[in-house]
Amino acid sequence: MDDDVHQDLLALERRGWEALCDGTAAAFYGEVMTDDGVMVLADGAVMDRDAVVVALQASPPWHHFDLADVRVVPASDDAAALVYTGRAWRDEDGEPFTGAMSSLYVRDGIRWRLALYTQTPVS
Repeated sequence: MDDDVHQDLLALERRGWEALCDGTAAAFYGEVMTDDGVMVLADGAVMDRDAVVVALQASPPWHHFDLADVRVVPASDDAAALVYTGRAWRDEDGEPFTGAMSSLYVRDGIRWRLALYTQTPVS
């Protein structure tokens, strides 16, 4: 995978986090996730795209986020995982949620789509 793929996937991941902060996450993930996409969350929940959209419609926004130690793990010419440590704050002065996160993206011929997202809490 070339540097363009790394930059494209990182930009897409950042747009997702920005949507989680500005209240547009339900629409964003409803569009970006594949039809059979799944999120595996830190609490053990496994959610398909429809469940993710419903949950995000009812979720309070995050205040801000930080992504560190980002790397791309190629899976094929049209699939790659973005792996990183993410930190997100619900409010400005609160403790962050910190997790080891991965997003598996697949290219559908036109654009990158999110097929699988996982998060594992890091203390």
